[in-house]
Amino acid sequence: MVSQAPTVYSLQAPKDVSLTEIEAELGQIWQSYGITGDDGALPAATRAATFSLVVYEPEQTQQLLAALGFYHGPIDGILGPQMEAALREAQKAYGIPETGTPNADTITVLRGEVAKGRASGKISDATSDGYDSKSPRIADEIALRNPCRIVTLSPVAGDDEGVKAQVAAYCPIQKQSSSTLVCCEYITLTGTPEALERIGGMIPALLIGGLPKFIWWKATPDPNNGLFKRLSAVCNNVIVDSCNFNEPEKDLLCLQELVENGVPLADLNWRRLAGWQELAAEAYDSPQRRAALGEIDRVNIDYEKGNPVQALLFLGWLASRLQWKPVSYQHEKGDYEITKIKLVAQDQRQIEAELAGVPVGDIGEVPGDLIALRLNSTNPQANCGTLICSETGGCMRMETQGGAQSTGLFQQVSSLSEQRAEVLLSQQVQRWGHEALLEESLALTAQMLKLGLKN
Repeated sequence: MVSQAPTVYSLQAPKDVSLTEIEAELGQIWQSYGITGDDGALPAATRAATFSLVVYEPEQTQQLLAALGFYHGPIDGILGPQMEAALREAQKAYGIPETGTPNADTITVLRGEVAKGRASGKISDATSDGYDSKSPRIADEIALRNPCRIVTLSPVAGDDEGVKAQVAAYCPIQKQSSSTLVCCEYITLTGTPEALERIGGMIPALLIGGLPKFIWWKATPDPNNGLFKRLSAVCNNVIVDSCNFNEPEKDLLCLQELVENGVPLADLNWRRLAGWQELAAEAYDSPQRRAALGEIDRVNIDYEKGNPVQALLFLGWLASRLQWKPVSYQHEKGDYEITKIKLVAQDQRQIEAELAGVPVGDIGEVPGDLIALRLNSTNPQANCGTLICSETGGCMRMETQGGAQSTGLFQQVSSLSEQRAEVLLSQQVQRWGHEALLEESLALTAQMLKLGLKN
């Protein structure tokens, strides 16, 4: 069932202001409204007073080019040589003047081609929408729980014309508390990446003092990006969503570099693994199966082909819990993206893991969702076989391989609507600081990926 969007009361529609007038304009919004209502007819309003969220959200051009297969670089809003070449290639393919710049005609055509691809099923919604602007929907999800201030940074490609600023205030009206408006303040700053970096010193001053501060970095994470470094130094958490990584293995190594540099990191895609982790742990809760953990030496993970991050992070989590050390990493391309990883346990047992990117006809909202997981042993006497499947994907491939017959325990992960980024984000801002389990799992995952780089 699709939940109905809440009615939104507008205190102030987006209004262009100068950079130096942002705080004064926000104050004016509340002064003109009156905190307790103008004339008694309007409900009382609660001003942003829980936390500040910075959203770094590149424009659509790079994501459209990536969805159509022309661009394979980082999603960062920067008009570099790779993006310029991709634009020229796309413009040539669609009969547009080859300018190498993201003009209005080009973007219109690209949007049309992506829409055609989505209608025909050649492009998934998740692939084409991963970096689109969804701030209002996300803000509504957050505002339903907490009044906050959202600062959106929108880097755009093109000529550097400085930074444009807008302010707004919206309040979702909830039936259970319709006498009080819970309002979010919105500040939007738009300019080239270089222009935004120039004003980077001003941005921390826009965050509400004394309250938690978060940054949701919707671009490719880059530890060397000046604006990123400046903001991560003043925020309680840097939030990413690795399901949208353009170069998953490389970007996971960037995340590990951030952790090594002391950045408090949160990954929404890591949260999607919670059900799989809980069922895997629960499978070995009973005393007679707990000892069998030491017998596991075969791990198979199937995921939706396209993004291996969930599979890699799950294996990193499992290896960190069972103290396995990776010793080799091989990747094979084909209809199934097969990754074979060998690990060694503390008692020198050899463990073989296989991650398979399975082509599926009906791609879900989250690229790379897990489909099935099998833990097993080459010891026929071991009581450690466990098979876990997604409710939607099932275990058909593993069953045809004979896995079900040698597996003692079968469990199923239910599909969750809470997998959507905006819902996960609204939960993430309830906590902050370092996540030890994520950091330990990511460290093991990075060790595996570095072995692959040596091949």
